[in-house]
Amino acid sequence: MESYAYAAPSSVSETVALLAQNASEGRQTQILAGGTDVLVQMRAAGHTPRTIVDIKTLAETNRLDVSAEGIYIGAAVPSAVINEHPRLQKALPGLLEAADLIGSTQIQGRATICGNLCNASPAGDSIPAMIAAGAICEIATATGTRDVAVEDFVVGVGRNALAPGEFLLGLKLAMPGAETKDAYLRFTPRTEMDIAVAGVGVSLTVAGGQCTGARVAIGAVAPTAMLVPEAAQALVGTDLNDAALHEAGEACKAAASPISDKRGTAEYRKKVVAVLCRRAVALAHQRIQGA
Repeated sequence: MESYAYAAPSSVSETVALLAQNASEGRQTQILAGGTDVLVQMRAAGHTPRTIVDIKTLAETNRLDVSAEGIYIGAAVPSAVINEHPRLQKALPGLLEAADLIGSTQIQGRATICGNLCNASPAGDSIPAMIAAGAICEIATATGTRDVAVEDFVVGVGRNALAPGEFLLGLKLAMPGAETKDAYLRFTPRTEMDIAVAGVGVSLTVAGGQCTGARVAIGAVAPTAMLVPEAAQALVGTDLNDAALHEAGEACKAAASPISDKRGTAEYRKKVVAVLCRRAVALAHQRIQGA
């Protein structure tokens, strides 16, 4: 019976070379950063043994930079670390709200938002918040790195844009100004430790009482989390009045293509995502006003 193999490369180039070699030889590999999903998957029936490639000791994947020039969150930085970062709490409260929903306190000590992204679940809480915040994936390749917007990174249920021989190094984000704030809201049947029925991430920029920029993303209501440009268009140029919020919510509802399951019908999820959009926009706006 085939067994698992373990490798812990000492550099990004060594990691890429190992991934490429395994791909060329037809051997499956899986990246280990936090391991909170990987270890569960390894125990699952029917999970094919493969080489586990540990990236959590690489300097690049443990990088966390927060400055006026921008934000970088390495792929192995645990959720607990970013959740407790004072400057991130002020700059990206919505993203941290989403990260704080991934697992229990114990799980967050190892889980990473990059792992949540790579897992590519339609209901991954951090993904709509990343999209709303305009996060960019930095991907290690055989020739260096390439950038992919988070909204283009997840290409299907459990599938991402990584090619054979590539892995996610980290996330790049702009440092928001005082006139920009984000928010993330989700609905679950239970108050915590549950999978989202629907989720909405919002980032707003408001100047002179008018919305000058917006990004709205929805999750758990389609095969992938997705940006909803029509919702943003409904908000920009307004004072974020009730009519604008309603139109944005209806745009999210129209963009959603959910399934019906034990947590809710497709019709119910569409109604919920519209409500969450309105509430998330209002919350982000309140944060700007209180900045």
